[in-house]
Formats: sequence, structure tokens, C-alpha cells
Amino acid sequence: MFLLAPRVASLAAGYVCAYMKRTFAILGAVSLLGAGVAKALSPKRFSLRDRVVLVTGGGRGLGLQIARECAARGAKLALFSRSQLELDFAASELRGLGATVATHVCDIRNDVSVTEAVGKLQAELGPIDAVFNVAGVIEVGPVDALTIADYVDAIDTNFLGAVRVVESVREAMCARGSGRIVNISSLGGVIAIPHLVPYSASKFAIRGYSEGLRAELARYGVLVTAVVPGLMRTGSPPQATYAGQPEKEYAMFAPSDSLPMTSVSAQHAARRIVDACERGTAEIVISWQAKVAVTLYALAPKAVVKFLALFSRFLPNSGGSKEHRLGFNSETPFTQSPLDALGHAATRDNHENIEPAPVSGG
Repeated sequence: MFLLAPRVASLAAGYVCAYMKRTFAILGAVSLLGAGVAKALSPKRFSLRDRVVLVTGGGRGLGLQIARECAARGAKLALFSRSQLELDFAASELRGLGATVATHVCDIRNDVSVTEAVGKLQAELGPIDAVFNVAGVIEVGPVDALTIADYVDAIDTNFLGAVRVVESVREAMCARGSGRIVNISSLGGVIAIPHLVPYSASKFAIRGYSEGLRAELARYGVLVTAVVPGLMRTGSPPQATYAGQPEKEYAMFAPSDSLPMTSVSAQHAARRIVDACERGTAEIVISWQAKVAVTLYALAPKAVVKFLALFSRFLPNSGGSKEHRLGFNSETPFTQSPLDALGHAATRDNHENIEPAPVSGG
């Protein structure tokens, strides 16, 4: 009996080794097959050189920064904005960089405005190869300071505005078998942020729309990218609307959108976004802070919601007011301090100070 034990152990070890070798061989083959399939299915890089690129909200902020990045890559630019003055400034700068630029005043909340602007653009530059849906509105304030008009404006601009633009180019892109559509969502489109409820609702919508659209259009060679950025130094806080107690809301929001430890530069964000467009990436999360937040929410959604509920207690209440005011008109010594220096510099650099937007809601 004892003499047989070593032999039995040796045979068992042999069987185990043989089993492990077969297992590793199978895993290796599966891994190689998976890598081969992934490579075969991955989209080819879509160079923007000499392509016609439409950027909504291209007259200022992130839209202008994306237009600059596309111009550096040799794209022909088409810019939409509600402000002719913003478009004139942007076009002058971009043409100075050697870019071909066409501009059209367009209100993406209006079907006819979008259809007419896209028609004029294509007559001037040719078929649209890529779209960056950047135009949007943002309102900061507690829910008891908001009105139905605030929700309507957010959905009609941030979500349905993008849908209108996509619908104006979708069939032509699918018929050509080529195209790129980039929709700007937000961290607020993954995690609902207190005092940004209409904005978050609209960004949840655009993210879901982008996922469904990608699934349906991929067969035609048209790829859709959803962008989930955290805070960016675009210089946009002065253009945002603040409800309830505007000065307190602006003092809370503006510095967080300016400080290096809480936000990334608009140049960095634009570069990542345009790279994602050319690669055909399904979704991209921008900033390490946003990536951490998205990961935490995926792992422990209830804990994150409880934290946000606690955080909300420290935010300004409405004070019984439904006043709506632009950030431009809500400055205080605090928001003019060095804490917001980078934000004010971004406001100037990205043309956010040329023409204040109309106040939404209220």
C-alpha cells in the first residue's frame, strides 16, 4: 500500500499537468481568436483631413475649441450658433489659421432653422462627414426655484437639438456608408447632480440616444460617440443661468469649474473628443475625477446617492425666490478672486464673453 502511494501521486501529478497544459492551450487559442475578432471588427481610423465637419455651438466655449482642433487636423469647418457676432469672431480666428470655414446662424430648437442651415451648409461645402453636437444650455439652482420652462429649454436644446441635427444628416451618411456623430453628454448624464436637475435629465437622454443610435447605424458605417466629460475650463459659467439665489449659486459653481484639481482644460478635452471621433470610440469619459465618480457609482450606486443627498444639504436654498440671472450678472468679490482666475482666462480665450446668452426659464 505504502509502496503504491508514490506511483499514484506521480500519476495524479501527470494528469494534472496534462490538464493544465490543455487548459492553457485552449485559453491561449480563445484569447488569440478574441484579439483577432476585435481587430477585425474595430473601425478604421477616420481622418478629418479635407472632411466637412459641422460643430453646433461652434462660436464659443467647447464648440470653438473642438473647431480649433479640427482645423489643426485639416478639416473644413461649418459652425452653427444663435449668435452672428460669435460666429464672426470664431470664423475670423479659424480662417487666420488657414481653415475653410462656413457659418450659419441656427437655432437647434427649431426644425426649420436646422433644415435650412444644413441645406445652405451642404450647398456651400458639400456633404457633411462628421457632426459634433456641442450646443447646449446649463442652469444651476434648486428644484423649487425652477419652472417647467427650465426643463423644456434643457430638453429641447441639449437633447432634441442634437436629434434634429442628426436627423438632418443621418440618411445621407448612411447612404454613403460613412460618417461620424459625436454627442456631448456629461458626468451629469451618468450621475444626477443636485442643483443641475434639468441639465442632468437632458444629458441622461442624449447618452441613451447615442447608445441606441450607435447600435442601429453601425451597420451602415456611421459611428456614434457619446462623450462624458467632467468639469472643464471652457469659460462657460458666466453664460450659464442661476436660479433662486443667483450670487450664491454662481459662487459655488464657478470656482469648481476653474480650479485645476477639479477640472481639465478645454484644449485637453477637445483633443480627446476629436481623437475619439476619428477612432470611432463608442463612449469616452474625460478627466480622472469623472472616471473615479463613474466607477464609484457603478460599484456602489446607493452610497453615491446618499452622499449626494448629504452634499445637497450644504447647497444654497431658493430663499423663496424663482429669480433667474446669468453668471455675468452674478459676480461677487469671491468669484473675482484668484480662485477663479483660470476660469476668467478661459472665458476670454474661448469667446464666452463676446455676447451674453438670453436668460432661460424664469
